[in-house]
Amino acid sequence: MRSYLAVLTAALILGSAAGSVPAGASTASPRACDRGLLFCEDFERLPPGGPSTLKWGVDTRNGTLTVERARHGNQVLHVRTIDNGRAFLRVDDFAAPGNRFFGRMRLRVDAFPTAPDWAHFTLVEATGAGSSEVVRPVGGQYAPTVPGTFWGVGADGGPTGDWTNWRESAPVTEDTWQCFEWELDPADNRVAVWIDGVANPELTASTNDHGGNDVPFVLPAVDTVKIGWQLYQGGTTPGEFDLWIDDIALSTNRLGC
Repeated sequence: MRSYLAVLTAALILGSAAGSVPAGASTASPRACDRGLLFCEDFERLPPGGPSTLKWGVDTRNGTLTVERARHGNQVLHVRTIDNGRAFLRVDDFAAPGNRFFGRMRLRVDAFPTAPDWAHFTLVEATGAGSSEVVRPVGGQYAPTVPGTFWGVGADGGPTGDWTNWRESAPVTEDTWQCFEWELDPADNRVAVWIDGVANPELTASTNDHGGNDVPFVLPAVDTVKIGWQLYQGGTTPGEFDLWIDDIALSTNRLGC
């Protein structure tokens, strides 16, 4: 009888870990929040509702962050904004050895913008000392000339200007759980991105190969990482944006999906 209960308990635990919300979620089993990580949040230890934690801060304008219980029992972060609002989980006092680090998150976006033309959005942002570049390894833009909405690496606030180097090889996918990974490496001021474990070589930036002004792109000494959503133009279609994020991790090594 004890053996049967042990097997049943293990099956329930595994089923809960593999599940996500809503239908169509990835069934890949995420790594736990190990001590060796630079930052990790799977939202399992937080009470449902508005964020209540000392691990990270909140940066919002016309937006909210809510911890929700998913259909299979795990918890996720619901990010909601109105028009060109923003809502970010903010990791302050961040420090990666040698300023090189990897990030990972699981993500589902209900709908991406289809207006106004060139509507441009950010989901991950890194800032710090030594460079005024606001680095955006995960973001994208609606391109009316294609038409379509595509992922792209970008930056703002520094010598390279305001740019989002979107790529047709990386179209967005709505209402589907995906795993995003990124790397920032000061060796060549490189930004790289993987989607569902697959690298997209076009979703990169480096010192002399980026989408901005013809000047070197230099990474800051990152001390703040923000993860969530911001859209920069008003009069959007749709008028509201909902996304769900889970299994956030920042590490000195690539974690995989």
